[in-house]
Amino acid sequence: MEWSKKNKLIAFGAVFALILFFWIHSEVRHYRWVHGVIENHPVRIYDVNYLKEFNDLNQAQLDIAQVVGVPPVANRDEAGRMKKKLVEIEDNDVYVIDNLTHSIPFLTPAAAELLQRIGRNFQDSLSSKGLNPNKMIVTSVLRTQDDVARLRKSGNINAAEKSTHCHATTFDIAYARFEAVPDLKGRPYEPVPPEQLKAVLGQVLRDLRKEGLCYVKYEKKQACFHITSRK
Repeated sequence: MEWSKKNKLIAFGAVFALILFFWIHSEVRHYRWVHGVIENHPVRIYDVNYLKEFNDLNQAQLDIAQVVGVPPVANRDEAGRMKKKLVEIEDNDVYVIDNLTHSIPFLTPAAAELLQRIGRNFQDSLSSKGLNPNKMIVTSVLRTQDDVARLRKSGNINAAEKSTHCHATTFDIAYARFEAVPDLKGRPYEPVPPEQLKAVLGQVLRDLRKEGLCYVKYEKKQACFHITSRK
C-alpha cells in the first residue's frame, strides 16, 4: 500500500529531526572542546589567541639569537666538536625528535633547558586538567650552513641565511601532531583531541613568554610554534 502524502511528510520530518539531533550533539561536543569545558575542572583550555599572542617578529628573534647563540655552524661535524657551547638533544619522557631532514638536534644549553621546561610544564598542565599524557614533537632545531644551502638550492625561499635556527637558540614544536604516551600496561590511553593538546601547549608557551624566557611565532603553514630562547 502506497504511503499517503501525510505519512511521507511525517517520515521525512522524523529523519530530519534525527539528523538535526546528531548535528546538534556534534556541535555541542565541539563547543565543549573549543571552550575547554571539562567536567569538574574550572580551568579554561581554549583562551589563547595564537596569531595575536605569538607574533614575535623574526628580526627581534634574530637580534637576541645573535647575542646569546653561537655563530653559524658549518655542518654536523663542527656542531659535534662544540661540546662546551652546544648540547645534543634526544628523545626523552616529555618530547620526541621528528625525522629531521634539514636540521640537526643541537641547541645551546639554555635553549635545551627551555625546551625541557616546556615539555615538563606541558605534561604537568595536561595532568592538572585531567588529560592523558602526550609528548611534544620537535620538528626543527639547529640549521647548519650546509642545511641552508641545500634548502635554498631546493627552492625554499624561507631558508634565509640569517635564520635564528642557525644560532642554536631556536626550535620548532608541532602543534597538530603529538605522540601519545602508553600506560604502564603498554596500552594507549584514551586519545586527547589535538585541539586540546595544542591549546594546553599554547598556554604553557604564553606563560613562559610572559616571563621573558622566549619569543614565539605561530607558524600556520608549517603547523608549528617557532620558539627562540632569550637566555
